[in-house]
Amino acid sequence: MIKQAIIPLAGLGTRLLPLTSVFPKELLPINGKPGLEYILDECIDAGINEIIFIISKKKKLIKKYFYNDKYYKNIIKKKKDSRINKEYNKILKFKKKIKFVYQNNPLGTGDAILKTKNYITGSHFLILFPDDLIMKKNCSKQMISIHKKLNCSVMASIKVKKKNVSRWGIYSIKKKISKNEFLIDDVVEKPKINNAPSTNAVIGRYILPKEIFNKLTIQKKGIGGEIHITDSIRELIKEKHKFIGHNFAGKYLDCGTMYGYINSSLKISKL
Repeated sequence: MIKQAIIPLAGLGTRLLPLTSVFPKELLPINGKPGLEYILDECIDAGINEIIFIISKKKKLIKKYFYNDKYYKNIIKKKKDSRINKEYNKILKFKKKIKFVYQNNPLGTGDAILKTKNYITGSHFLILFPDDLIMKKNCSKQMISIHKKLNCSVMASIKVKKKNVSRWGIYSIKKKISKNEFLIDDVVEKPKINNAPSTNAVIGRYILPKEIFNKLTIQKKGIGGEIHITDSIRELIKEKHKFIGHNFAGKYLDCGTMYGYINSSLKISKL
């Protein structure tokens, strides 16, 4: 059973400047709640016991958010406000499940995941990218159920417009397994429009095998001079590791751009 999750948080968040010049994008409020907490709620509801945050020295505010006990205790003592007490207790529950590792040089998602190698104990683990919110249905829970049934790796998937394929990892389908699941034949990181194998995009939820670390250790830099998790996944697929694409049922919100961030608050307020 999958009990560990990794959340990469070391990115610079340049698409949300100037907000992120002083504040981590993951702590920016979305409909009155830090975006990161939506991801944490999804993890906990999916049965995850340990969550590994990948941060950098520039993102220490994220750690402080969960370790600001003295401040909360002083405020609670003075204010006697039940709402503040409730929020503090929620943070304490989160803190019990969180560990921190550091990626101080932005060398890509693959390099970030590799930093957690010594913390992963199970055969498979979950990755969630905080720019991608999936509301109403718990995507991670659905993927864990598929993994348990098929004993394989799983990646969340949506169809995207052909003109936008260069933003995503794009996969091709080997065969259809069920209404919403597909056996993946290949995956390419940010392909050019004419080279994209399909318009099936991998969204920020993965269940990966521990063997991915062996590939990441020797993975060469790819597009943009970074180490991409997609390139190592591709190597595992070539070695006949089974990867399933899962068309999730929830409402997808892209929070990684200024438009997406603003739009996400509006959408969530109406859910």
